[in-house]
Amino acid sequence: MKRVFSLRIRTMGSLGAMIALLSGCMSHNEAKPSATPIPTKVAVSATPSPTQTAAPTPTVTPSPTPTSVIDKMTLDEKLGQMIFAGIDDYTMNEQARQLLVTYHVGGIILYKPNVKDTKQLVGLVNELKTANSVNKLPLWIGVDEEGGRVTRLPDEITKTPTSQTVGKSGKTEVAHNIGQLLGKELNAYGLNMDFAPDLDINSNPKNPVIGDRSFGANASLVSSFGIPMMNGIQEMKVAPVVKHFPGHGDTSVDSHIGLPIVQNDLARLRKIELVPFADAIKHQADAIMVAHILLPKIDTKYPASMSKAIMTDLLRKEMGFQGLIMTDDMTMGAIAENYEMAEAAVKSVLAGSNVVMVGHDPNKAIAVLAALRTAVQSGRIPMATIDQSVAQVNKLKSKYQLTDTTVKVPDPKLLNAEVQRVLAPLNVK
Repeated sequence: MKRVFSLRIRTMGSLGAMIALLSGCMSHNEAKPSATPIPTKVAVSATPSPTQTAAPTPTVTPSPTPTSVIDKMTLDEKLGQMIFAGIDDYTMNEQARQLLVTYHVGGIILYKPNVKDTKQLVGLVNELKTANSVNKLPLWIGVDEEGGRVTRLPDEITKTPTSQTVGKSGKTEVAHNIGQLLGKELNAYGLNMDFAPDLDINSNPKNPVIGDRSFGANASLVSSFGIPMMNGIQEMKVAPVVKHFPGHGDTSVDSHIGLPIVQNDLARLRKIELVPFADAIKHQADAIMVAHILLPKIDTKYPASMSKAIMTDLLRKEMGFQGLIMTDDMTMGAIAENYEMAEAAVKSVLAGSNVVMVGHDPNKAIAVLAALRTAVQSGRIPMATIDQSVAQVNKLKSKYQLTDTTVKVPDPKLLNAEVQRVLAPLNVK
């Protein structure tokens, strides 16, 4: 325990820096850091099925890519598929092009600073897809589109309400319809991955980061609304990534700034925090994002995003999840203030993550790739581990029939009419 509390949980040096962090992502820091040079098998407790009629099974039909495509990939191409990187501009700049063409990065996350308006966003997405056409696998382009304060779509688009508002409505069918709406909107802009819905349970009133991003304060409510929303997104051929495993709702520290320490044991997690994730797995969850939170009663040394006990033993083996495991943004304070980022990424892959997110500063993504390459070449990371992760990425890209086909500029008025139709039962405008 002495080791746990010796971690350097730093706060930001000024109020201005804290505001810069909190004004953006909420699930990912929006502030752009300045560029830096590269230098017992126990079954999960039975959980109630969502109280509504279950959302239909996703209609996306898998379209397997021949394994020969992966077999022909170089080590650098494979490692690139294991990175989700952020970029720093409204348009394709040289750094963004380098990430795709030189480093073969398999996914790009966009934040509000990457979005000015509808025409600009579509132009950027199309530039990214065109640049990626040199690679063997199509490109993930993802955003945090949860509704409420966590939104990435252009300001011309009417925003959907917070998850808390949806949960309070008692209308689970609206959650499903909003999921379909979010998928339709992202599709219209050429986006193909949504880091949503948030399956955290808002159990701690002192939590500075979740709050109204959660559907509610109990597990059955979060499942009843989160699962239909997840399925609705899937039905529009956009891949949802549920978050933040194993549960960020009972924290009192914002992981964008420091490392939250949560004194919950496995018995507590199985009873509360894991319930929505277990239900999501039962309802064909494709991908799960793992949080930067330390649970010393499970792993005294590493946060969930670097923990074999949590990602492999709990999520894979005990809960039976067979989809894609992704970290939250490794540039967040929980990691950056306590660990060397590139080494943290290596430990994360060894612990069971398939994709490492480096959401800010392309140079940091490049440094992570270099560290992963060195770890593979030295034998520290087995090549089989890399191949398994790339197979997971390829499987999901094939399921959603990803292509790098460019899209036309959508009409915001038509999208907003659909928003009003879907939100009518909630009496919100």
